Amino acid sequence: MFSRILRPQTVTVLGQYAKTFSTTNPVTKKVGVMGASGGIGQPLSLLLKNSPLVTQLSLYDIVHTPGVAADLSHIESPAKVVGYVGPDQLADSLKGCEVVVIPAGVPRKPGMTRDDLFNTNASIVANLVKACAENCPKAMICIISNPVNSTVPIAAEVYKKAGVDASRIFGVTTLDIVRANTFVAELKGLDPTTVNVPVIGGHAGVTIIPLISQATPAVEFPEDQLKALTERIQDAGTEVVKAKAGAGSATLSMAYAGARFAFSMIRAMNGEAGVVECAYVRSNVTEATYFSTPLVLGPNGLEKNLGLGKLSPFEGKLIEAALPELKGSIKKGESFVANM
Repeated sequence: MFSRILRPQTVTVLGQYAKTFSTTNPVTKKVGVMGASGGIGQPLSLLLKNSPLVTQLSLYDIVHTPGVAADLSHIESPAKVVGYVGPDQLADSLKGCEVVVIPAGVPRKPGMTRDDLFNTNASIVANLVKACAENCPKAMICIISNPVNSTVPIAAEVYKKAGVDASRIFGVTTLDIVRANTFVAELKGLDPTTVNVPVIGGHAGVTIIPLISQATPAVEFPEDQLKALTERIQDAGTEVVKAKAGAGSATLSMAYAGARFAFSMIRAMNGEAGVVECAYVRSNVTEATYFSTPLVLGPNGLEKNLGLGKLSPFEGKLIEAALPELKGSIKKGESFVANM
């Protein structure tokens, strides 16, 4: 995929999500990565560095960022990389950023749920987003830090307190779509790059709702296989945590998914029409005030919410099961900011 990257002709990165652009006159953006030294942040920064869509890469973390930046800066691609380290350099790392991706936080370990991460990651996200509101209030904020079901409401409440428009805050649920595409392709013998399965709801356990009935190309499964497939998609993060046996969580696949979403966002900001990604945003589509659905992205972020589409009875029951947990996670995030 990255063979002979960024020679003076054309480049394709992450398949259809970073389409072919001329490297002689690319339309580019300044992108910030908050948590750039971590298990997700480093491979994510590598993917961003290799994209012709990125002209400047601003890397921030509390440790090791100058070394990560120096390492990446040796790669023969045009994006200029600067590393910032520690709270005193946070504001400078965000100035001028048009897209900010936030993977900062502690990873899951065996036996942990995403909600177990709440107390630590909630504070991290709140502090980073407050800095975004102060230094790049018009940037698109792409939140990876778990639990996304709570950290996105936290970010929105922080923005409201700061008097900043919170409509540019997106919870990155793309990994659920990536996994659904991969697992469906495996079961049906399809090329995974041609499969698209919308995944709605949230980004944890039963709140992850793959819409197999809306997959393209169309696929069907017997009821028992559909149930098993759905549960695998919902529990895929735990599958990785167990396989790594205490050595981490889904870092590489999450970096890929985060880069895919960032590239889609940049393409839409650059004026490309018809860019659609699922993301967890403030919503009135269901009883939950935040909900992931397919979104049409545009120059100002969210252009149109495409909603739920036509659901199968099985999928309708999945939404019913998800809503209580989702609403609880949202309330937990909002209460955290109210009590700050």
